[in-house]
Amino acid sequence: MIEPVELPTKIGIGPLLGPGQNLASVSDKISGVVLNRKTTLGWIAGLFVSFMLMQGLLLGAGVLFLKGVGVWGINIPIGWGFAIVNFVWWIGIGHAGTLISAILLLLNQSWRNSINRFAEAMTMFAVACAGMFPVLHMGRPWLAYWLFPYPNTMNIWPQFRSPLVWDVFAVSTYATISLVFWYVGLIPDLATLRDKATKRFHQVTFGALALGWRGSAMHWVRYEQASLLLAGLATPLVVSVHTIVSFDFAVSIVPGWHTTIFPPYFVAGAIYSGFAMVLTLMIPVRQFYGLKDLITVRHLNNMAKVTLATGLVVAYGYMMELFFSFYSASTYEGFMMHNRMFGPYGGFYWALITCNIVTPQFLWSKRVRTNVPILFVISLIVNVGMWLERFVIVVTSLHRDFLPSSWGMYYPTVWDFAVFFGTIGLFLTLIFLFIRVLPMISIFEIRMLLPAQRVKEPVK
Repeated sequence: MIEPVELPTKIGIGPLLGPGQNLASVSDKISGVVLNRKTTLGWIAGLFVSFMLMQGLLLGAGVLFLKGVGVWGINIPIGWGFAIVNFVWWIGIGHAGTLISAILLLLNQSWRNSINRFAEAMTMFAVACAGMFPVLHMGRPWLAYWLFPYPNTMNIWPQFRSPLVWDVFAVSTYATISLVFWYVGLIPDLATLRDKATKRFHQVTFGALALGWRGSAMHWVRYEQASLLLAGLATPLVVSVHTIVSFDFAVSIVPGWHTTIFPPYFVAGAIYSGFAMVLTLMIPVRQFYGLKDLITVRHLNNMAKVTLATGLVVAYGYMMELFFSFYSASTYEGFMMHNRMFGPYGGFYWALITCNIVTPQFLWSKRVRTNVPILFVISLIVNVGMWLERFVIVVTSLHRDFLPSSWGMYYPTVWDFAVFFGTIGLFLTLIFLFIRVLPMISIFEIRMLLPAQRVKEPVK
């Protein structure tokens, strides 16, 4: 007879198994979302709205391919517009998944186990959205392969001194490692779905994806080795990818960009926006799918703490930008900061300060961190603020630089917004499909957190 057990609250899951339940209830609850739960009207409505929003991306990209980048609001001197803003924003969102999966795994933080699978999937979908913007921005996207050093008869090589070429290798490497890490972590759970499936299609599909996993000791040894190896590879990528993205700006001589604070400032901002997006997505999911006993308030509290910590680093970056503009005694740097705060785009600057610095200060209070509705609103505000930050960095430094005769204004067109909101639709569509066809929480990692159950020997 198996006794009912209760998970110690210090692990961070809270009471998980009640009377009359056993360890199998964890597998049943998570796998049941994929195998047994009926497709609800809410899920269909959400997928429909996301899919229709994604059509804006297809329409905007089609018009772009047909007429060229002139349909966007970019001009001279603002040669970068929504495309680079959205690229940096989406790459930043993708950082939380690798941080939760790799770094917290190496640090043996068990509270990550309930959220790492979802965060990893979010990483893949965000990188997919980010990767298309540099291609669209090229003007001739069908020639994107020119950015790779492939053998060709003309012996033409990419300009390796360009940070835009560095982005190609950084983002492609990051996407590859993240995809492999995500899939390797799925293998034991895919085997669980294979064994629990009753329909032949599910058995064959999950059986093929499980790669013959049987849960033997040798399988687990190799799995642990692969996970640690991939975590070790992914950890420096968290720092390197957004550092290289920041080089798009920092290696230039444009006022407001040419600063050494950008690499750590961008990395902290990426983790900041990434954790905010995890909160934005997981709070509704835990509510609608009844996962409050697996994704507890303590998980949300820990993520809010990380959000607050990275938000303080971002605030420090803002202060350093202000200090550098003063201490450098450069006329151009000083004018850039004055223009950023009080120029035509000054309202956006003060909005981002409110969203990214003022609002997260409420997270110092444990009552706020454990109040789910307020935490959800704060995460949304942070996401908006981080997008505004990228917009301010890109546009305010370009529209008024060294020569007043070349000053200009940037006004995004309907096609800029169509592509941007279309990528949000693509991202949400992939999220809806993910939570329907794959386990959104790692089954075997949650089970490993549970204490070993004592089995009573039958009385002879």
